[in-house]
Amino acid sequence: MNELFLTLGIEGWKPLLSSLLLPPLPLLLLVLVGARLMFRRRLLAWLLILLGVLGLWLGSTSAVGRGLTFWLTSPPPALSESDLAELKHAPRTAIVVLGGGRRVLAPEYGVSTLQPRSIERLRYGLWLARETGLPLGYSGGLAHGAEPGPTEAEIAARVAEREFGRPLRWQEAQSRDTHENAVKTVALLQPQGIARIVIVTHGYHMRRSLANFERAAAGLHMEFVPAPMGLPTGGALRASDWLPSVSGFEATRIAIHEWLGRLMGA
Repeated sequence: MNELFLTLGIEGWKPLLSSLLLPPLPLLLLVLVGARLMFRRRLLAWLLILLGVLGLWLGSTSAVGRGLTFWLTSPPPALSESDLAELKHAPRTAIVVLGGGRRVLAPEYGVSTLQPRSIERLRYGLWLARETGLPLGYSGGLAHGAEPGPTEAEIAARVAEREFGRPLRWQEAQSRDTHENAVKTVALLQPQGIARIVIVTHGYHMRRSLANFERAAAGLHMEFVPAPMGLPTGGALRASDWLPSVSGFEATRIAIHEWLGRLMGA
């Protein structure tokens, strides 16, 4: 599906399609259709309304958000101590952090900055680089439909050097989405002799990222090591986990977004 968007030149429509397919819009439409049918088909109308309301409630809970994250995104485990030991000063290996969004202007700093999830990824990538001695790069340009301004990679380079004291080795600043993260990063690093890329992104985003990198490197001798971060800790559910919350709704929306992205090959 992603290739079809690229062929038709409508890849910029992806943010709009995401808004139409992801909660809460489909569930709200169920409620509205049910209300419209109330005076003609009362039983069907109530069924649609109840399904919509129940979906909105459950989709906003931490219990469902956590479950969907595991079932739909299948995040791999975090790197272990033995994994880190194997990566230490590994030859022809690089760490690449995938972008997760930016703020054009952060008034408190007076300049552009990264979104929280991008900062989290960058911080973990910098930690990995320090622990393993491997060079670090960042992949992220301007998302589809984004306002003009500094790219994610440019902002990440500034933040890494000024705030963490560790400059980036590479900046890939042309990609607009995960598919282009992979294509442009492989094109940048493979000619420089890099044969193994340690991919840093959130756990829920990792399977889709790996699939894109593997497609981008088809026919090349490149290996990809998942380095997920932000993984949920699990544990027994509490009664409060079945109450709606902002974090629960966000987790549900992200899980469905990633699942749809993998189905579409994006």
